[in-house]
Amino acid sequence: MAGEVLVMGSFVADLAFRAARLPAWGETLMGESFAMGPGGKGSNQAVAAARAGAEVRFFSKLGNDAFGRLARETWAADGIDASLVRDCETPTGAAAILIDAARGENAIIVVPGACFTLTPGEVESAKDAIGAAKVFLTQLELPLDAVERGLQIARTAGVKTILNPAPASGSPLPDGMIALADFLIPNETEAGMLTGVAVESFEDAERAANALLARGARTVIVTLGARGSLLRSGDGTTLIPAFDAGPVVETTGAGDAFCGAFAAALAEGLEVTHAARFASAAAGISVTRAGTAPSMPRRAEVEALLAIR
Repeated sequence: MAGEVLVMGSFVADLAFRAARLPAWGETLMGESFAMGPGGKGSNQAVAAARAGAEVRFFSKLGNDAFGRLARETWAADGIDASLVRDCETPTGAAAILIDAARGENAIIVVPGACFTLTPGEVESAKDAIGAAKVFLTQLELPLDAVERGLQIARTAGVKTILNPAPASGSPLPDGMIALADFLIPNETEAGMLTGVAVESFEDAERAANALLARGARTVIVTLGARGSLLRSGDGTTLIPAFDAGPVVETTGAGDAFCGAFAAALAEGLEVTHAARFASAAAGISVTRAGTAPSMPRRAEVEALLAIR
């Protein structure tokens, strides 16, 4: 893939604790293992897009600290252009990830740190780079006014925009921001919080997607974990299958794998349904591995899984 993807988002260090089950409030539980690695939705999605074959530029802010150095090492290893990334005095953020070893499910607390100091003015300074991309991808681990400004710049420049409205928040997302998304990609929890529709079935997902289309999104993809995803636009509804690549080890990075791979496929020029299938296969591989950024598959692996399906 040769298309350029500009990802504006977060980097945090992932501190992952694996145990036989998740602890209850007030309980101390002995864990099975601990690992530290690169994370943050934006950075994870940038890695996923780069490994899928896109030329990727990343835009964010880092603290001048060990976690910041980990970020730059991560991006360099996958050929991601980090020349837009700014340093600041606020420490780089971190995420505490609690993993149920039996089920592979997780609970996460994120303190975004430096990336959460990004301002609309700083986004404006990256206007030329955003306008030169084929796809602009962002999430909600940044201040909303900065996210909105990035989407506005991309839309004005005719760049395809992807908004992953994650992490889920109790705060309403302005209709104006939703309307700036050519592709809005929530999971079932996020879709429910955005619309008030409890997403428990494909029919529920379609109702939630319709509500988001009515608020201005051009295309909505509701990711549904092991059930695949639902793609809804003015042209109709398409169910995208999940891809079973082996036993589930950890689901933490699956949504990021989907978004990054989808952005890469769009940048190459793939039709939307094919791009979503490519993204679904990438997500299916990611859950068979531990970690977030380290779990993102290479393009050849995704193509091999697609070939047998």
